[in-house]
Amino acid sequence: MLKSSFITLLSTFPTKSKTTKLISSQTINNTLSHTPQPVQQNASPNLTTITATIPTSAYIHLPFCRKRCHYCDFPIVALGSSSGSTQTSHDDDPRISNYIRLLCREINATKLGCNTNAPLESVFFGGGTPSLVPPRLVLSILDTLRAKFGLNLDAEMSMEMDPGTFDATKLKELMELGVNRVSLGVQAFQDGLLKSCGRAHGVKEVYEAIEIVKSCGVENWSMDLISSLPHQTPEMWEESLRLTIESQPDHVSVYDLQVEQGTKFGILYTPGEFPLPSETQSANFYRMASSMLSSAGYNHYEISSYCKNGFECKHNFTYWKNKPFYGFGLGSASYLGGLRFSRPRKMKEFVDYVQNLENGVVDCCGSNQIDAKDLAMDVVMLSLRTARGLDLKSFGEVFGHPAVHSLCRAYKPYVESGHVVCLDKQRSAVTVEEFNTLILSENEIGNGLALHSAQ
Repeated sequence: MLKSSFITLLSTFPTKSKTTKLISSQTINNTLSHTPQPVQQNASPNLTTITATIPTSAYIHLPFCRKRCHYCDFPIVALGSSSGSTQTSHDDDPRISNYIRLLCREINATKLGCNTNAPLESVFFGGGTPSLVPPRLVLSILDTLRAKFGLNLDAEMSMEMDPGTFDATKLKELMELGVNRVSLGVQAFQDGLLKSCGRAHGVKEVYEAIEIVKSCGVENWSMDLISSLPHQTPEMWEESLRLTIESQPDHVSVYDLQVEQGTKFGILYTPGEFPLPSETQSANFYRMASSMLSSAGYNHYEISSYCKNGFECKHNFTYWKNKPFYGFGLGSASYLGGLRFSRPRKMKEFVDYVQNLENGVVDCCGSNQIDAKDLAMDVVMLSLRTARGLDLKSFGEVFGHPAVHSLCRAYKPYVESGHVVCLDKQRSAVTVEEFNTLILSENEIGNGLALHSAQ
């Protein structure tokens, strides 16, 4: 009987249609309102285990770009163009070297997330355009991380790189330092779209970058694309996907354009109005990407992520599984001790922050009091981004079976509409009727989960 082997998981099929929008974070927050607000470290052994997990991942923000893209609201430092080679023109820029020294000071002054420490298993250099930073300065960051936390010999070390910002010599130097995963920011395969986005590279540089990555023997590389750009047609999007597949990256990240306030796009355009695609068109772009990439052998393992077998981004799984991580650099965020903490986005304030960190004035390592509702909501929302979905058995073991029951009741309309799928332990779909029967009684669904746990 299904009840005796219940490991329910919830998976979502995202759509941008307003009529089928998934349950909101506010609804989830209200659903979990019975969960105790403050959770002291000694109040729940399971929650204590989660919040005391030792971080083994670090995000490093390198904010330097040649120019700001029209859709970008990240904290960056625009270096401008130079008369020198695009790969080497910024090697002696004091803005970069001064920032790297500040970054290393921040790492050294950071308190460990727990009383004990574990070597890092993943490091992600994001930006900005990290490939603008000279390898010798990347080495200083890695040496600082190694001395502070330790680095596993087989750690996944990713770096975002833009076409036109590196050559084979630079990439080989980075690989010798341990960079073993490249995330190539292509975004589109049409010169007109790239120019209209304010990108500093063209299609010619895209093909050159792909050739460099392949010729240097990078065994794990990803390509980034953006859909729903101004004036982007289905034919353009199909061409970008087809050319991406032909390039044979191991991983593809597909992002739907979000128009942020304060950006050039935010000033020029209104979401859903021409020349931006409608919500229906954007949803069709998403479906096209999922269909084409899946047919080409890529696993759609997370809302925005596709990969060949074995090439999931280990660092990003830290986020999706709600595991703790360190963040360093301008505007970066850490998740430590069950709490999230962001650095200042302005350079002057960031300089002051590092000084205060060294003086012991600020502490970003969390506290002994955590909001269980916030933690539960994070687990739900992050899990539902992945193809694996939300394991309700594990969720119940941490947050209590009444929370599972309340969550299932909140998702009932979405299961009935087909936008949320309930799976049994064989990952076969549970019918709506079976799902509704299971949630009739809090004790019944609790007994089902507990029974399987005992087997």
